[in-house]
Amino acid sequence: MLTRKQHELVCFIHDRLAETGVSPSFEEMKEALDLKSKSGVHRLISALEERGFIRRLANRARALEVVKMPERKDGKAAATPDNIVPLAPRASAPTSAPMAANDVLEIPLHGRIAAGLPIEALEGQSALAVPAALLGPGEHYALEVSGDSMVEAGILDGDYALIRKADIARPGDIVVALIDDAEATLKYFRNEGNMVRLDPANRAYEPQRYAPAQVRIQGRLAGLLRRY
Repeated sequence: MLTRKQHELVCFIHDRLAETGVSPSFEEMKEALDLKSKSGVHRLISALEERGFIRRLANRARALEVVKMPERKDGKAAATPDNIVPLAPRASAPTSAPMAANDVLEIPLHGRIAAGLPIEALEGQSALAVPAALLGPGEHYALEVSGDSMVEAGILDGDYALIRKADIARPGDIVVALIDDAEATLKYFRNEGNMVRLDPANRAYEPQRYAPAQVRIQGRLAGLLRRY
């Protein structure tokens, strides 16, 4: 059974899609439900997604599909014995449709990561608010950059690296690499013979070489967030 706010949100999304074919923005959902912050909208969407009422469409920051509807008091959807009415899948809107610039998502912030010599990556309980347009498909987390070894790639000390979770990488990808299950670093990923080479983007630093068994890929760089 849905909470009142979950019920209101799925009905609001359904009606907006029926009217315009475009998902409402997080700001519009926040105002429609009289919520204090967009993080509350994010929690409601996650709960509806877990319960199978809505689905996020890949490759777009502002694209939701209503999969099924609860019974409504206004009579717009008929009730089945379990009070659920399945809906036919809605065709995806063209990927060229504009995204809402003010949509914000909260992703986990897991401490600091070295852009110099490897240091321990701290697991924390903090969250970082990120413009949804900076994130593509997949699961993401953020790490605060510590060090200057990636400055020639435009990654500076104090930046927030937005990481898409992944356990494989292609040569040339900027990755979070976990060394010996203890220390993590942000570097270019390369193969060198039977070794893994992690390259800095600063001529003052030397490449780091490890046996493949020593290195586990924790994700690939998806974007940067910088505060002034």
